[in-house]
Amino acid sequence: MKKEFSRRDFLKVGASIPLLKLAMDISPQETFLRDLHTPNILIVVFDALSATNVSLHGYPRETTPNLSSFAEQATVYNRHYAGGSFTSPGTASLLTGTYPWTNRAFHLYGTVAREFEQNNLFHSFGDDDYHRMVFTHNDLAAMLLYQFGDDIEFHKNTKELCRFSEYFLADDYFPSDHNAAFLGERTITRGQRGQDLQLPSTTFFSALHRVWRTHEKQSLRVDYKNEFPRGLPSTNAGPIQYLLEDATDWVQQQISAAPQPFMGYFHFLPPHEPYNPHKDFINIFNEEWQPISKPEHHFSQNHTQNELNRKRKNYDEYIAYADAEFGKLVDFMRKNGLLDNTILVLTSDHGEMFERGILEHITPTLYEPITRVPLIISQPGQNKRVDVDSPTSCTDLLPTLLHAAGKAVPDWSDGRILPAFTEDDIDTERSIFTVESKSNPKPSPLTKGTVAMVKGRYKMVHYFGYDGFDDQFEMYDLENDPDELEDLYSESNTLVGDLKAELLAAIEEANKPYSRS
Repeated sequence: MKKEFSRRDFLKVGASIPLLKLAMDISPQETFLRDLHTPNILIVVFDALSATNVSLHGYPRETTPNLSSFAEQATVYNRHYAGGSFTSPGTASLLTGTYPWTNRAFHLYGTVAREFEQNNLFHSFGDDDYHRMVFTHNDLAAMLLYQFGDDIEFHKNTKELCRFSEYFLADDYFPSDHNAAFLGERTITRGQRGQDLQLPSTTFFSALHRVWRTHEKQSLRVDYKNEFPRGLPSTNAGPIQYLLEDATDWVQQQISAAPQPFMGYFHFLPPHEPYNPHKDFINIFNEEWQPISKPEHHFSQNHTQNELNRKRKNYDEYIAYADAEFGKLVDFMRKNGLLDNTILVLTSDHGEMFERGILEHITPTLYEPITRVPLIISQPGQNKRVDVDSPTSCTDLLPTLLHAAGKAVPDWSDGRILPAFTEDDIDTERSIFTVESKSNPKPSPLTKGTVAMVKGRYKMVHYFGYDGFDDQFEMYDLENDPDELEDLYSESNTLVGDLKAELLAAIEEANKPYSRS
């Protein structure tokens, strides 16, 4: 039987032509006519952006003036929660509409379970109508994007928008086996640290690699020392170095030329550490305001308050830098009419923490700075701000976008259609979950981890399987105590029983497919 050459096949061929300019991967001549009844969808993720450090949500430092401006014609979800506490589970939950205990991507460099590979946003928009394109700086997020690669027309590899990348093979020579090639190369050159083991690097290649890497990074530091005094934006330990401006400029060019309707997922690393903003944002905040000091936790990393305050200030500067780039993108879209037929989403995969002796987000704790992230969505034609104060989850984005595009919501999603996209009554007592279980085997019941449940004004956290901190609970009234200073958990507290029972029942239900009968 003769196979028809579909529009999707045509787009895949066109996207692979190597002679197209680097800055414009789809030429204007290939742009299709707009279907004004089908909105474009653009998802912008700024990694590790905590809602608690966003001035739009009341933070004392004005970190996000451009987000605040954008919000005046958008819907702001003021109590929005990530599915996990770092990139792998946070991104997997956002892209699949399922919690980590469902999709199983709860490890560092984790991917979803094989049986859930097609339960993702890109596959859900794969009826040969939406042109799907992606980019990320984050190698953990890239693992997921490559796993979903069969459902993506164009994947801009990270290396092409970097000033330096220490990785040679995966993107260039093994695009079909990127994840295995990437992890193999990383082990050869740097070693691979796991939760319970460390694989050694290859001595010769590791030494050669270090010499080359040091030379290249030093050259970049000299070239950009005036513009970026702390060094170029990079990943932790610097496997890649880049300019955020390169990526946001490329996105502008890409969306202005892409076939419509398109769905773009662009996941930028800032404000994830290391906090290296452009010089214009260094020292923009004075020291008049200081965050309150909070008691240390069992999982304290023993960072001093002064160190945490200094790191927080650097982080806030980096947020302001990322916010400025987002502002340029919105201005471009408004000027070129793209906001008129595009659903524009701004969110994050997880937050960042500077309190209780804990720095950043690799921690078993699930306090608000780590779990609560921004979600701002502009719909075509929206001309006023709408605020939603009931709890929402990153798992809600997939069903919401499908609904907005006139597509069916899959029954496998843990999420719901977001308020402002449906006329249904808001469920103010709905339960929202965040899962941290990076030490747990993938195909096994959750026996070690942390699960937080937000229900109405209350939040309950369950720690289990940790040495010296097993079967522990915390409970907070987020309405009266947004800083989570007063732990209300007590067997004598009449509110505890129902919340505890619901949380434990949810974990038990999630474990059923992996429990031995």
